[in-house]
Amino acid sequence: MQNKNSIFIILALIFLVAGAILVVIFVLTPTQSQVVAQPTVDVNVVSTSVVGTLIASLSQTQSAMDSLVTNTPQPTITLPSVQLNSPVPPPATFTQIFVLPPAPTAYRSPTATGTQFTPTTNPSNLAVGCNNLRLIRDETIPAGTVFKPGESFTKTWKVENNGTCDWVYLYQLIFASGERMDGDPPALGKVIVPGKWTQLSVALVAPSKPGSYTGSWRFATQSGSPFGATLTVSIVVAKPTDTPAPATATNTSASPTNTNTPVTPSPTDTPVTYP
Repeated sequence: MQNKNSIFIILALIFLVAGAILVVIFVLTPTQSQVVAQPTVDVNVVSTSVVGTLIASLSQTQSAMDSLVTNTPQPTITLPSVQLNSPVPPPATFTQIFVLPPAPTAYRSPTATGTQFTPTTNPSNLAVGCNNLRLIRDETIPAGTVFKPGESFTKTWKVENNGTCDWVYLYQLIFASGERMDGDPPALGKVIVPGKWTQLSVALVAPSKPGSYTGSWRFATQSGSPFGATLTVSIVVAKPTDTPAPATATNTSASPTNTNTPVTPSPTDTPVTYP
């Protein structure tokens, strides 16, 4: 900003000097009437005097402008004193605290109340291809029937052909699981069309040891593929209890003594005669 002002002042002074020179030349130029009367003036002397005056004025103006410019003091930056051999403070230490979660409460399974629901098997899920069997009822030997060890019996079920194919001659019962009890059922030996029922039987023998026994059987095709509901036989084997023989009556040879007790006649009512 200061340089721009100086240039502007110098240009202004130059114009002033040039104007003054022109004025001096105009003033000092003599007319024809004055040429004879006035003495000759040296132009170089006049120009030197004017230029000196202008230079002196320019110097005074520049000095005045320099005196007006004030230097703004720069801020002093004070650095903190540093002690070279001062001990470095130890870093801050942090203590990590672990908070354990509360102990979980022991889970107690709910106590089942009431009658437990037993899902019913969908008979259609027991089919193998077009073959299926539905158990109608136990015809003989209800569950829990008691037998003596080694006693023979025949278990019979009433079943229905609820499939879409005929049961033919070579269909038969096969052992599935549990206690076989020497069972060896024969083949069906007849044809059962869909929607009809029949009876299936197997001859069994009670085991020799006392206890409860259960055996499961299933109906199968001639190729041995079981299908339909499971047929179950459940018995109890128990030893017979020794029942004491009834006591016999003792016969005595003495004949019974007959004691004749006199019979006292009952009094009779005597008719009473009234006069």
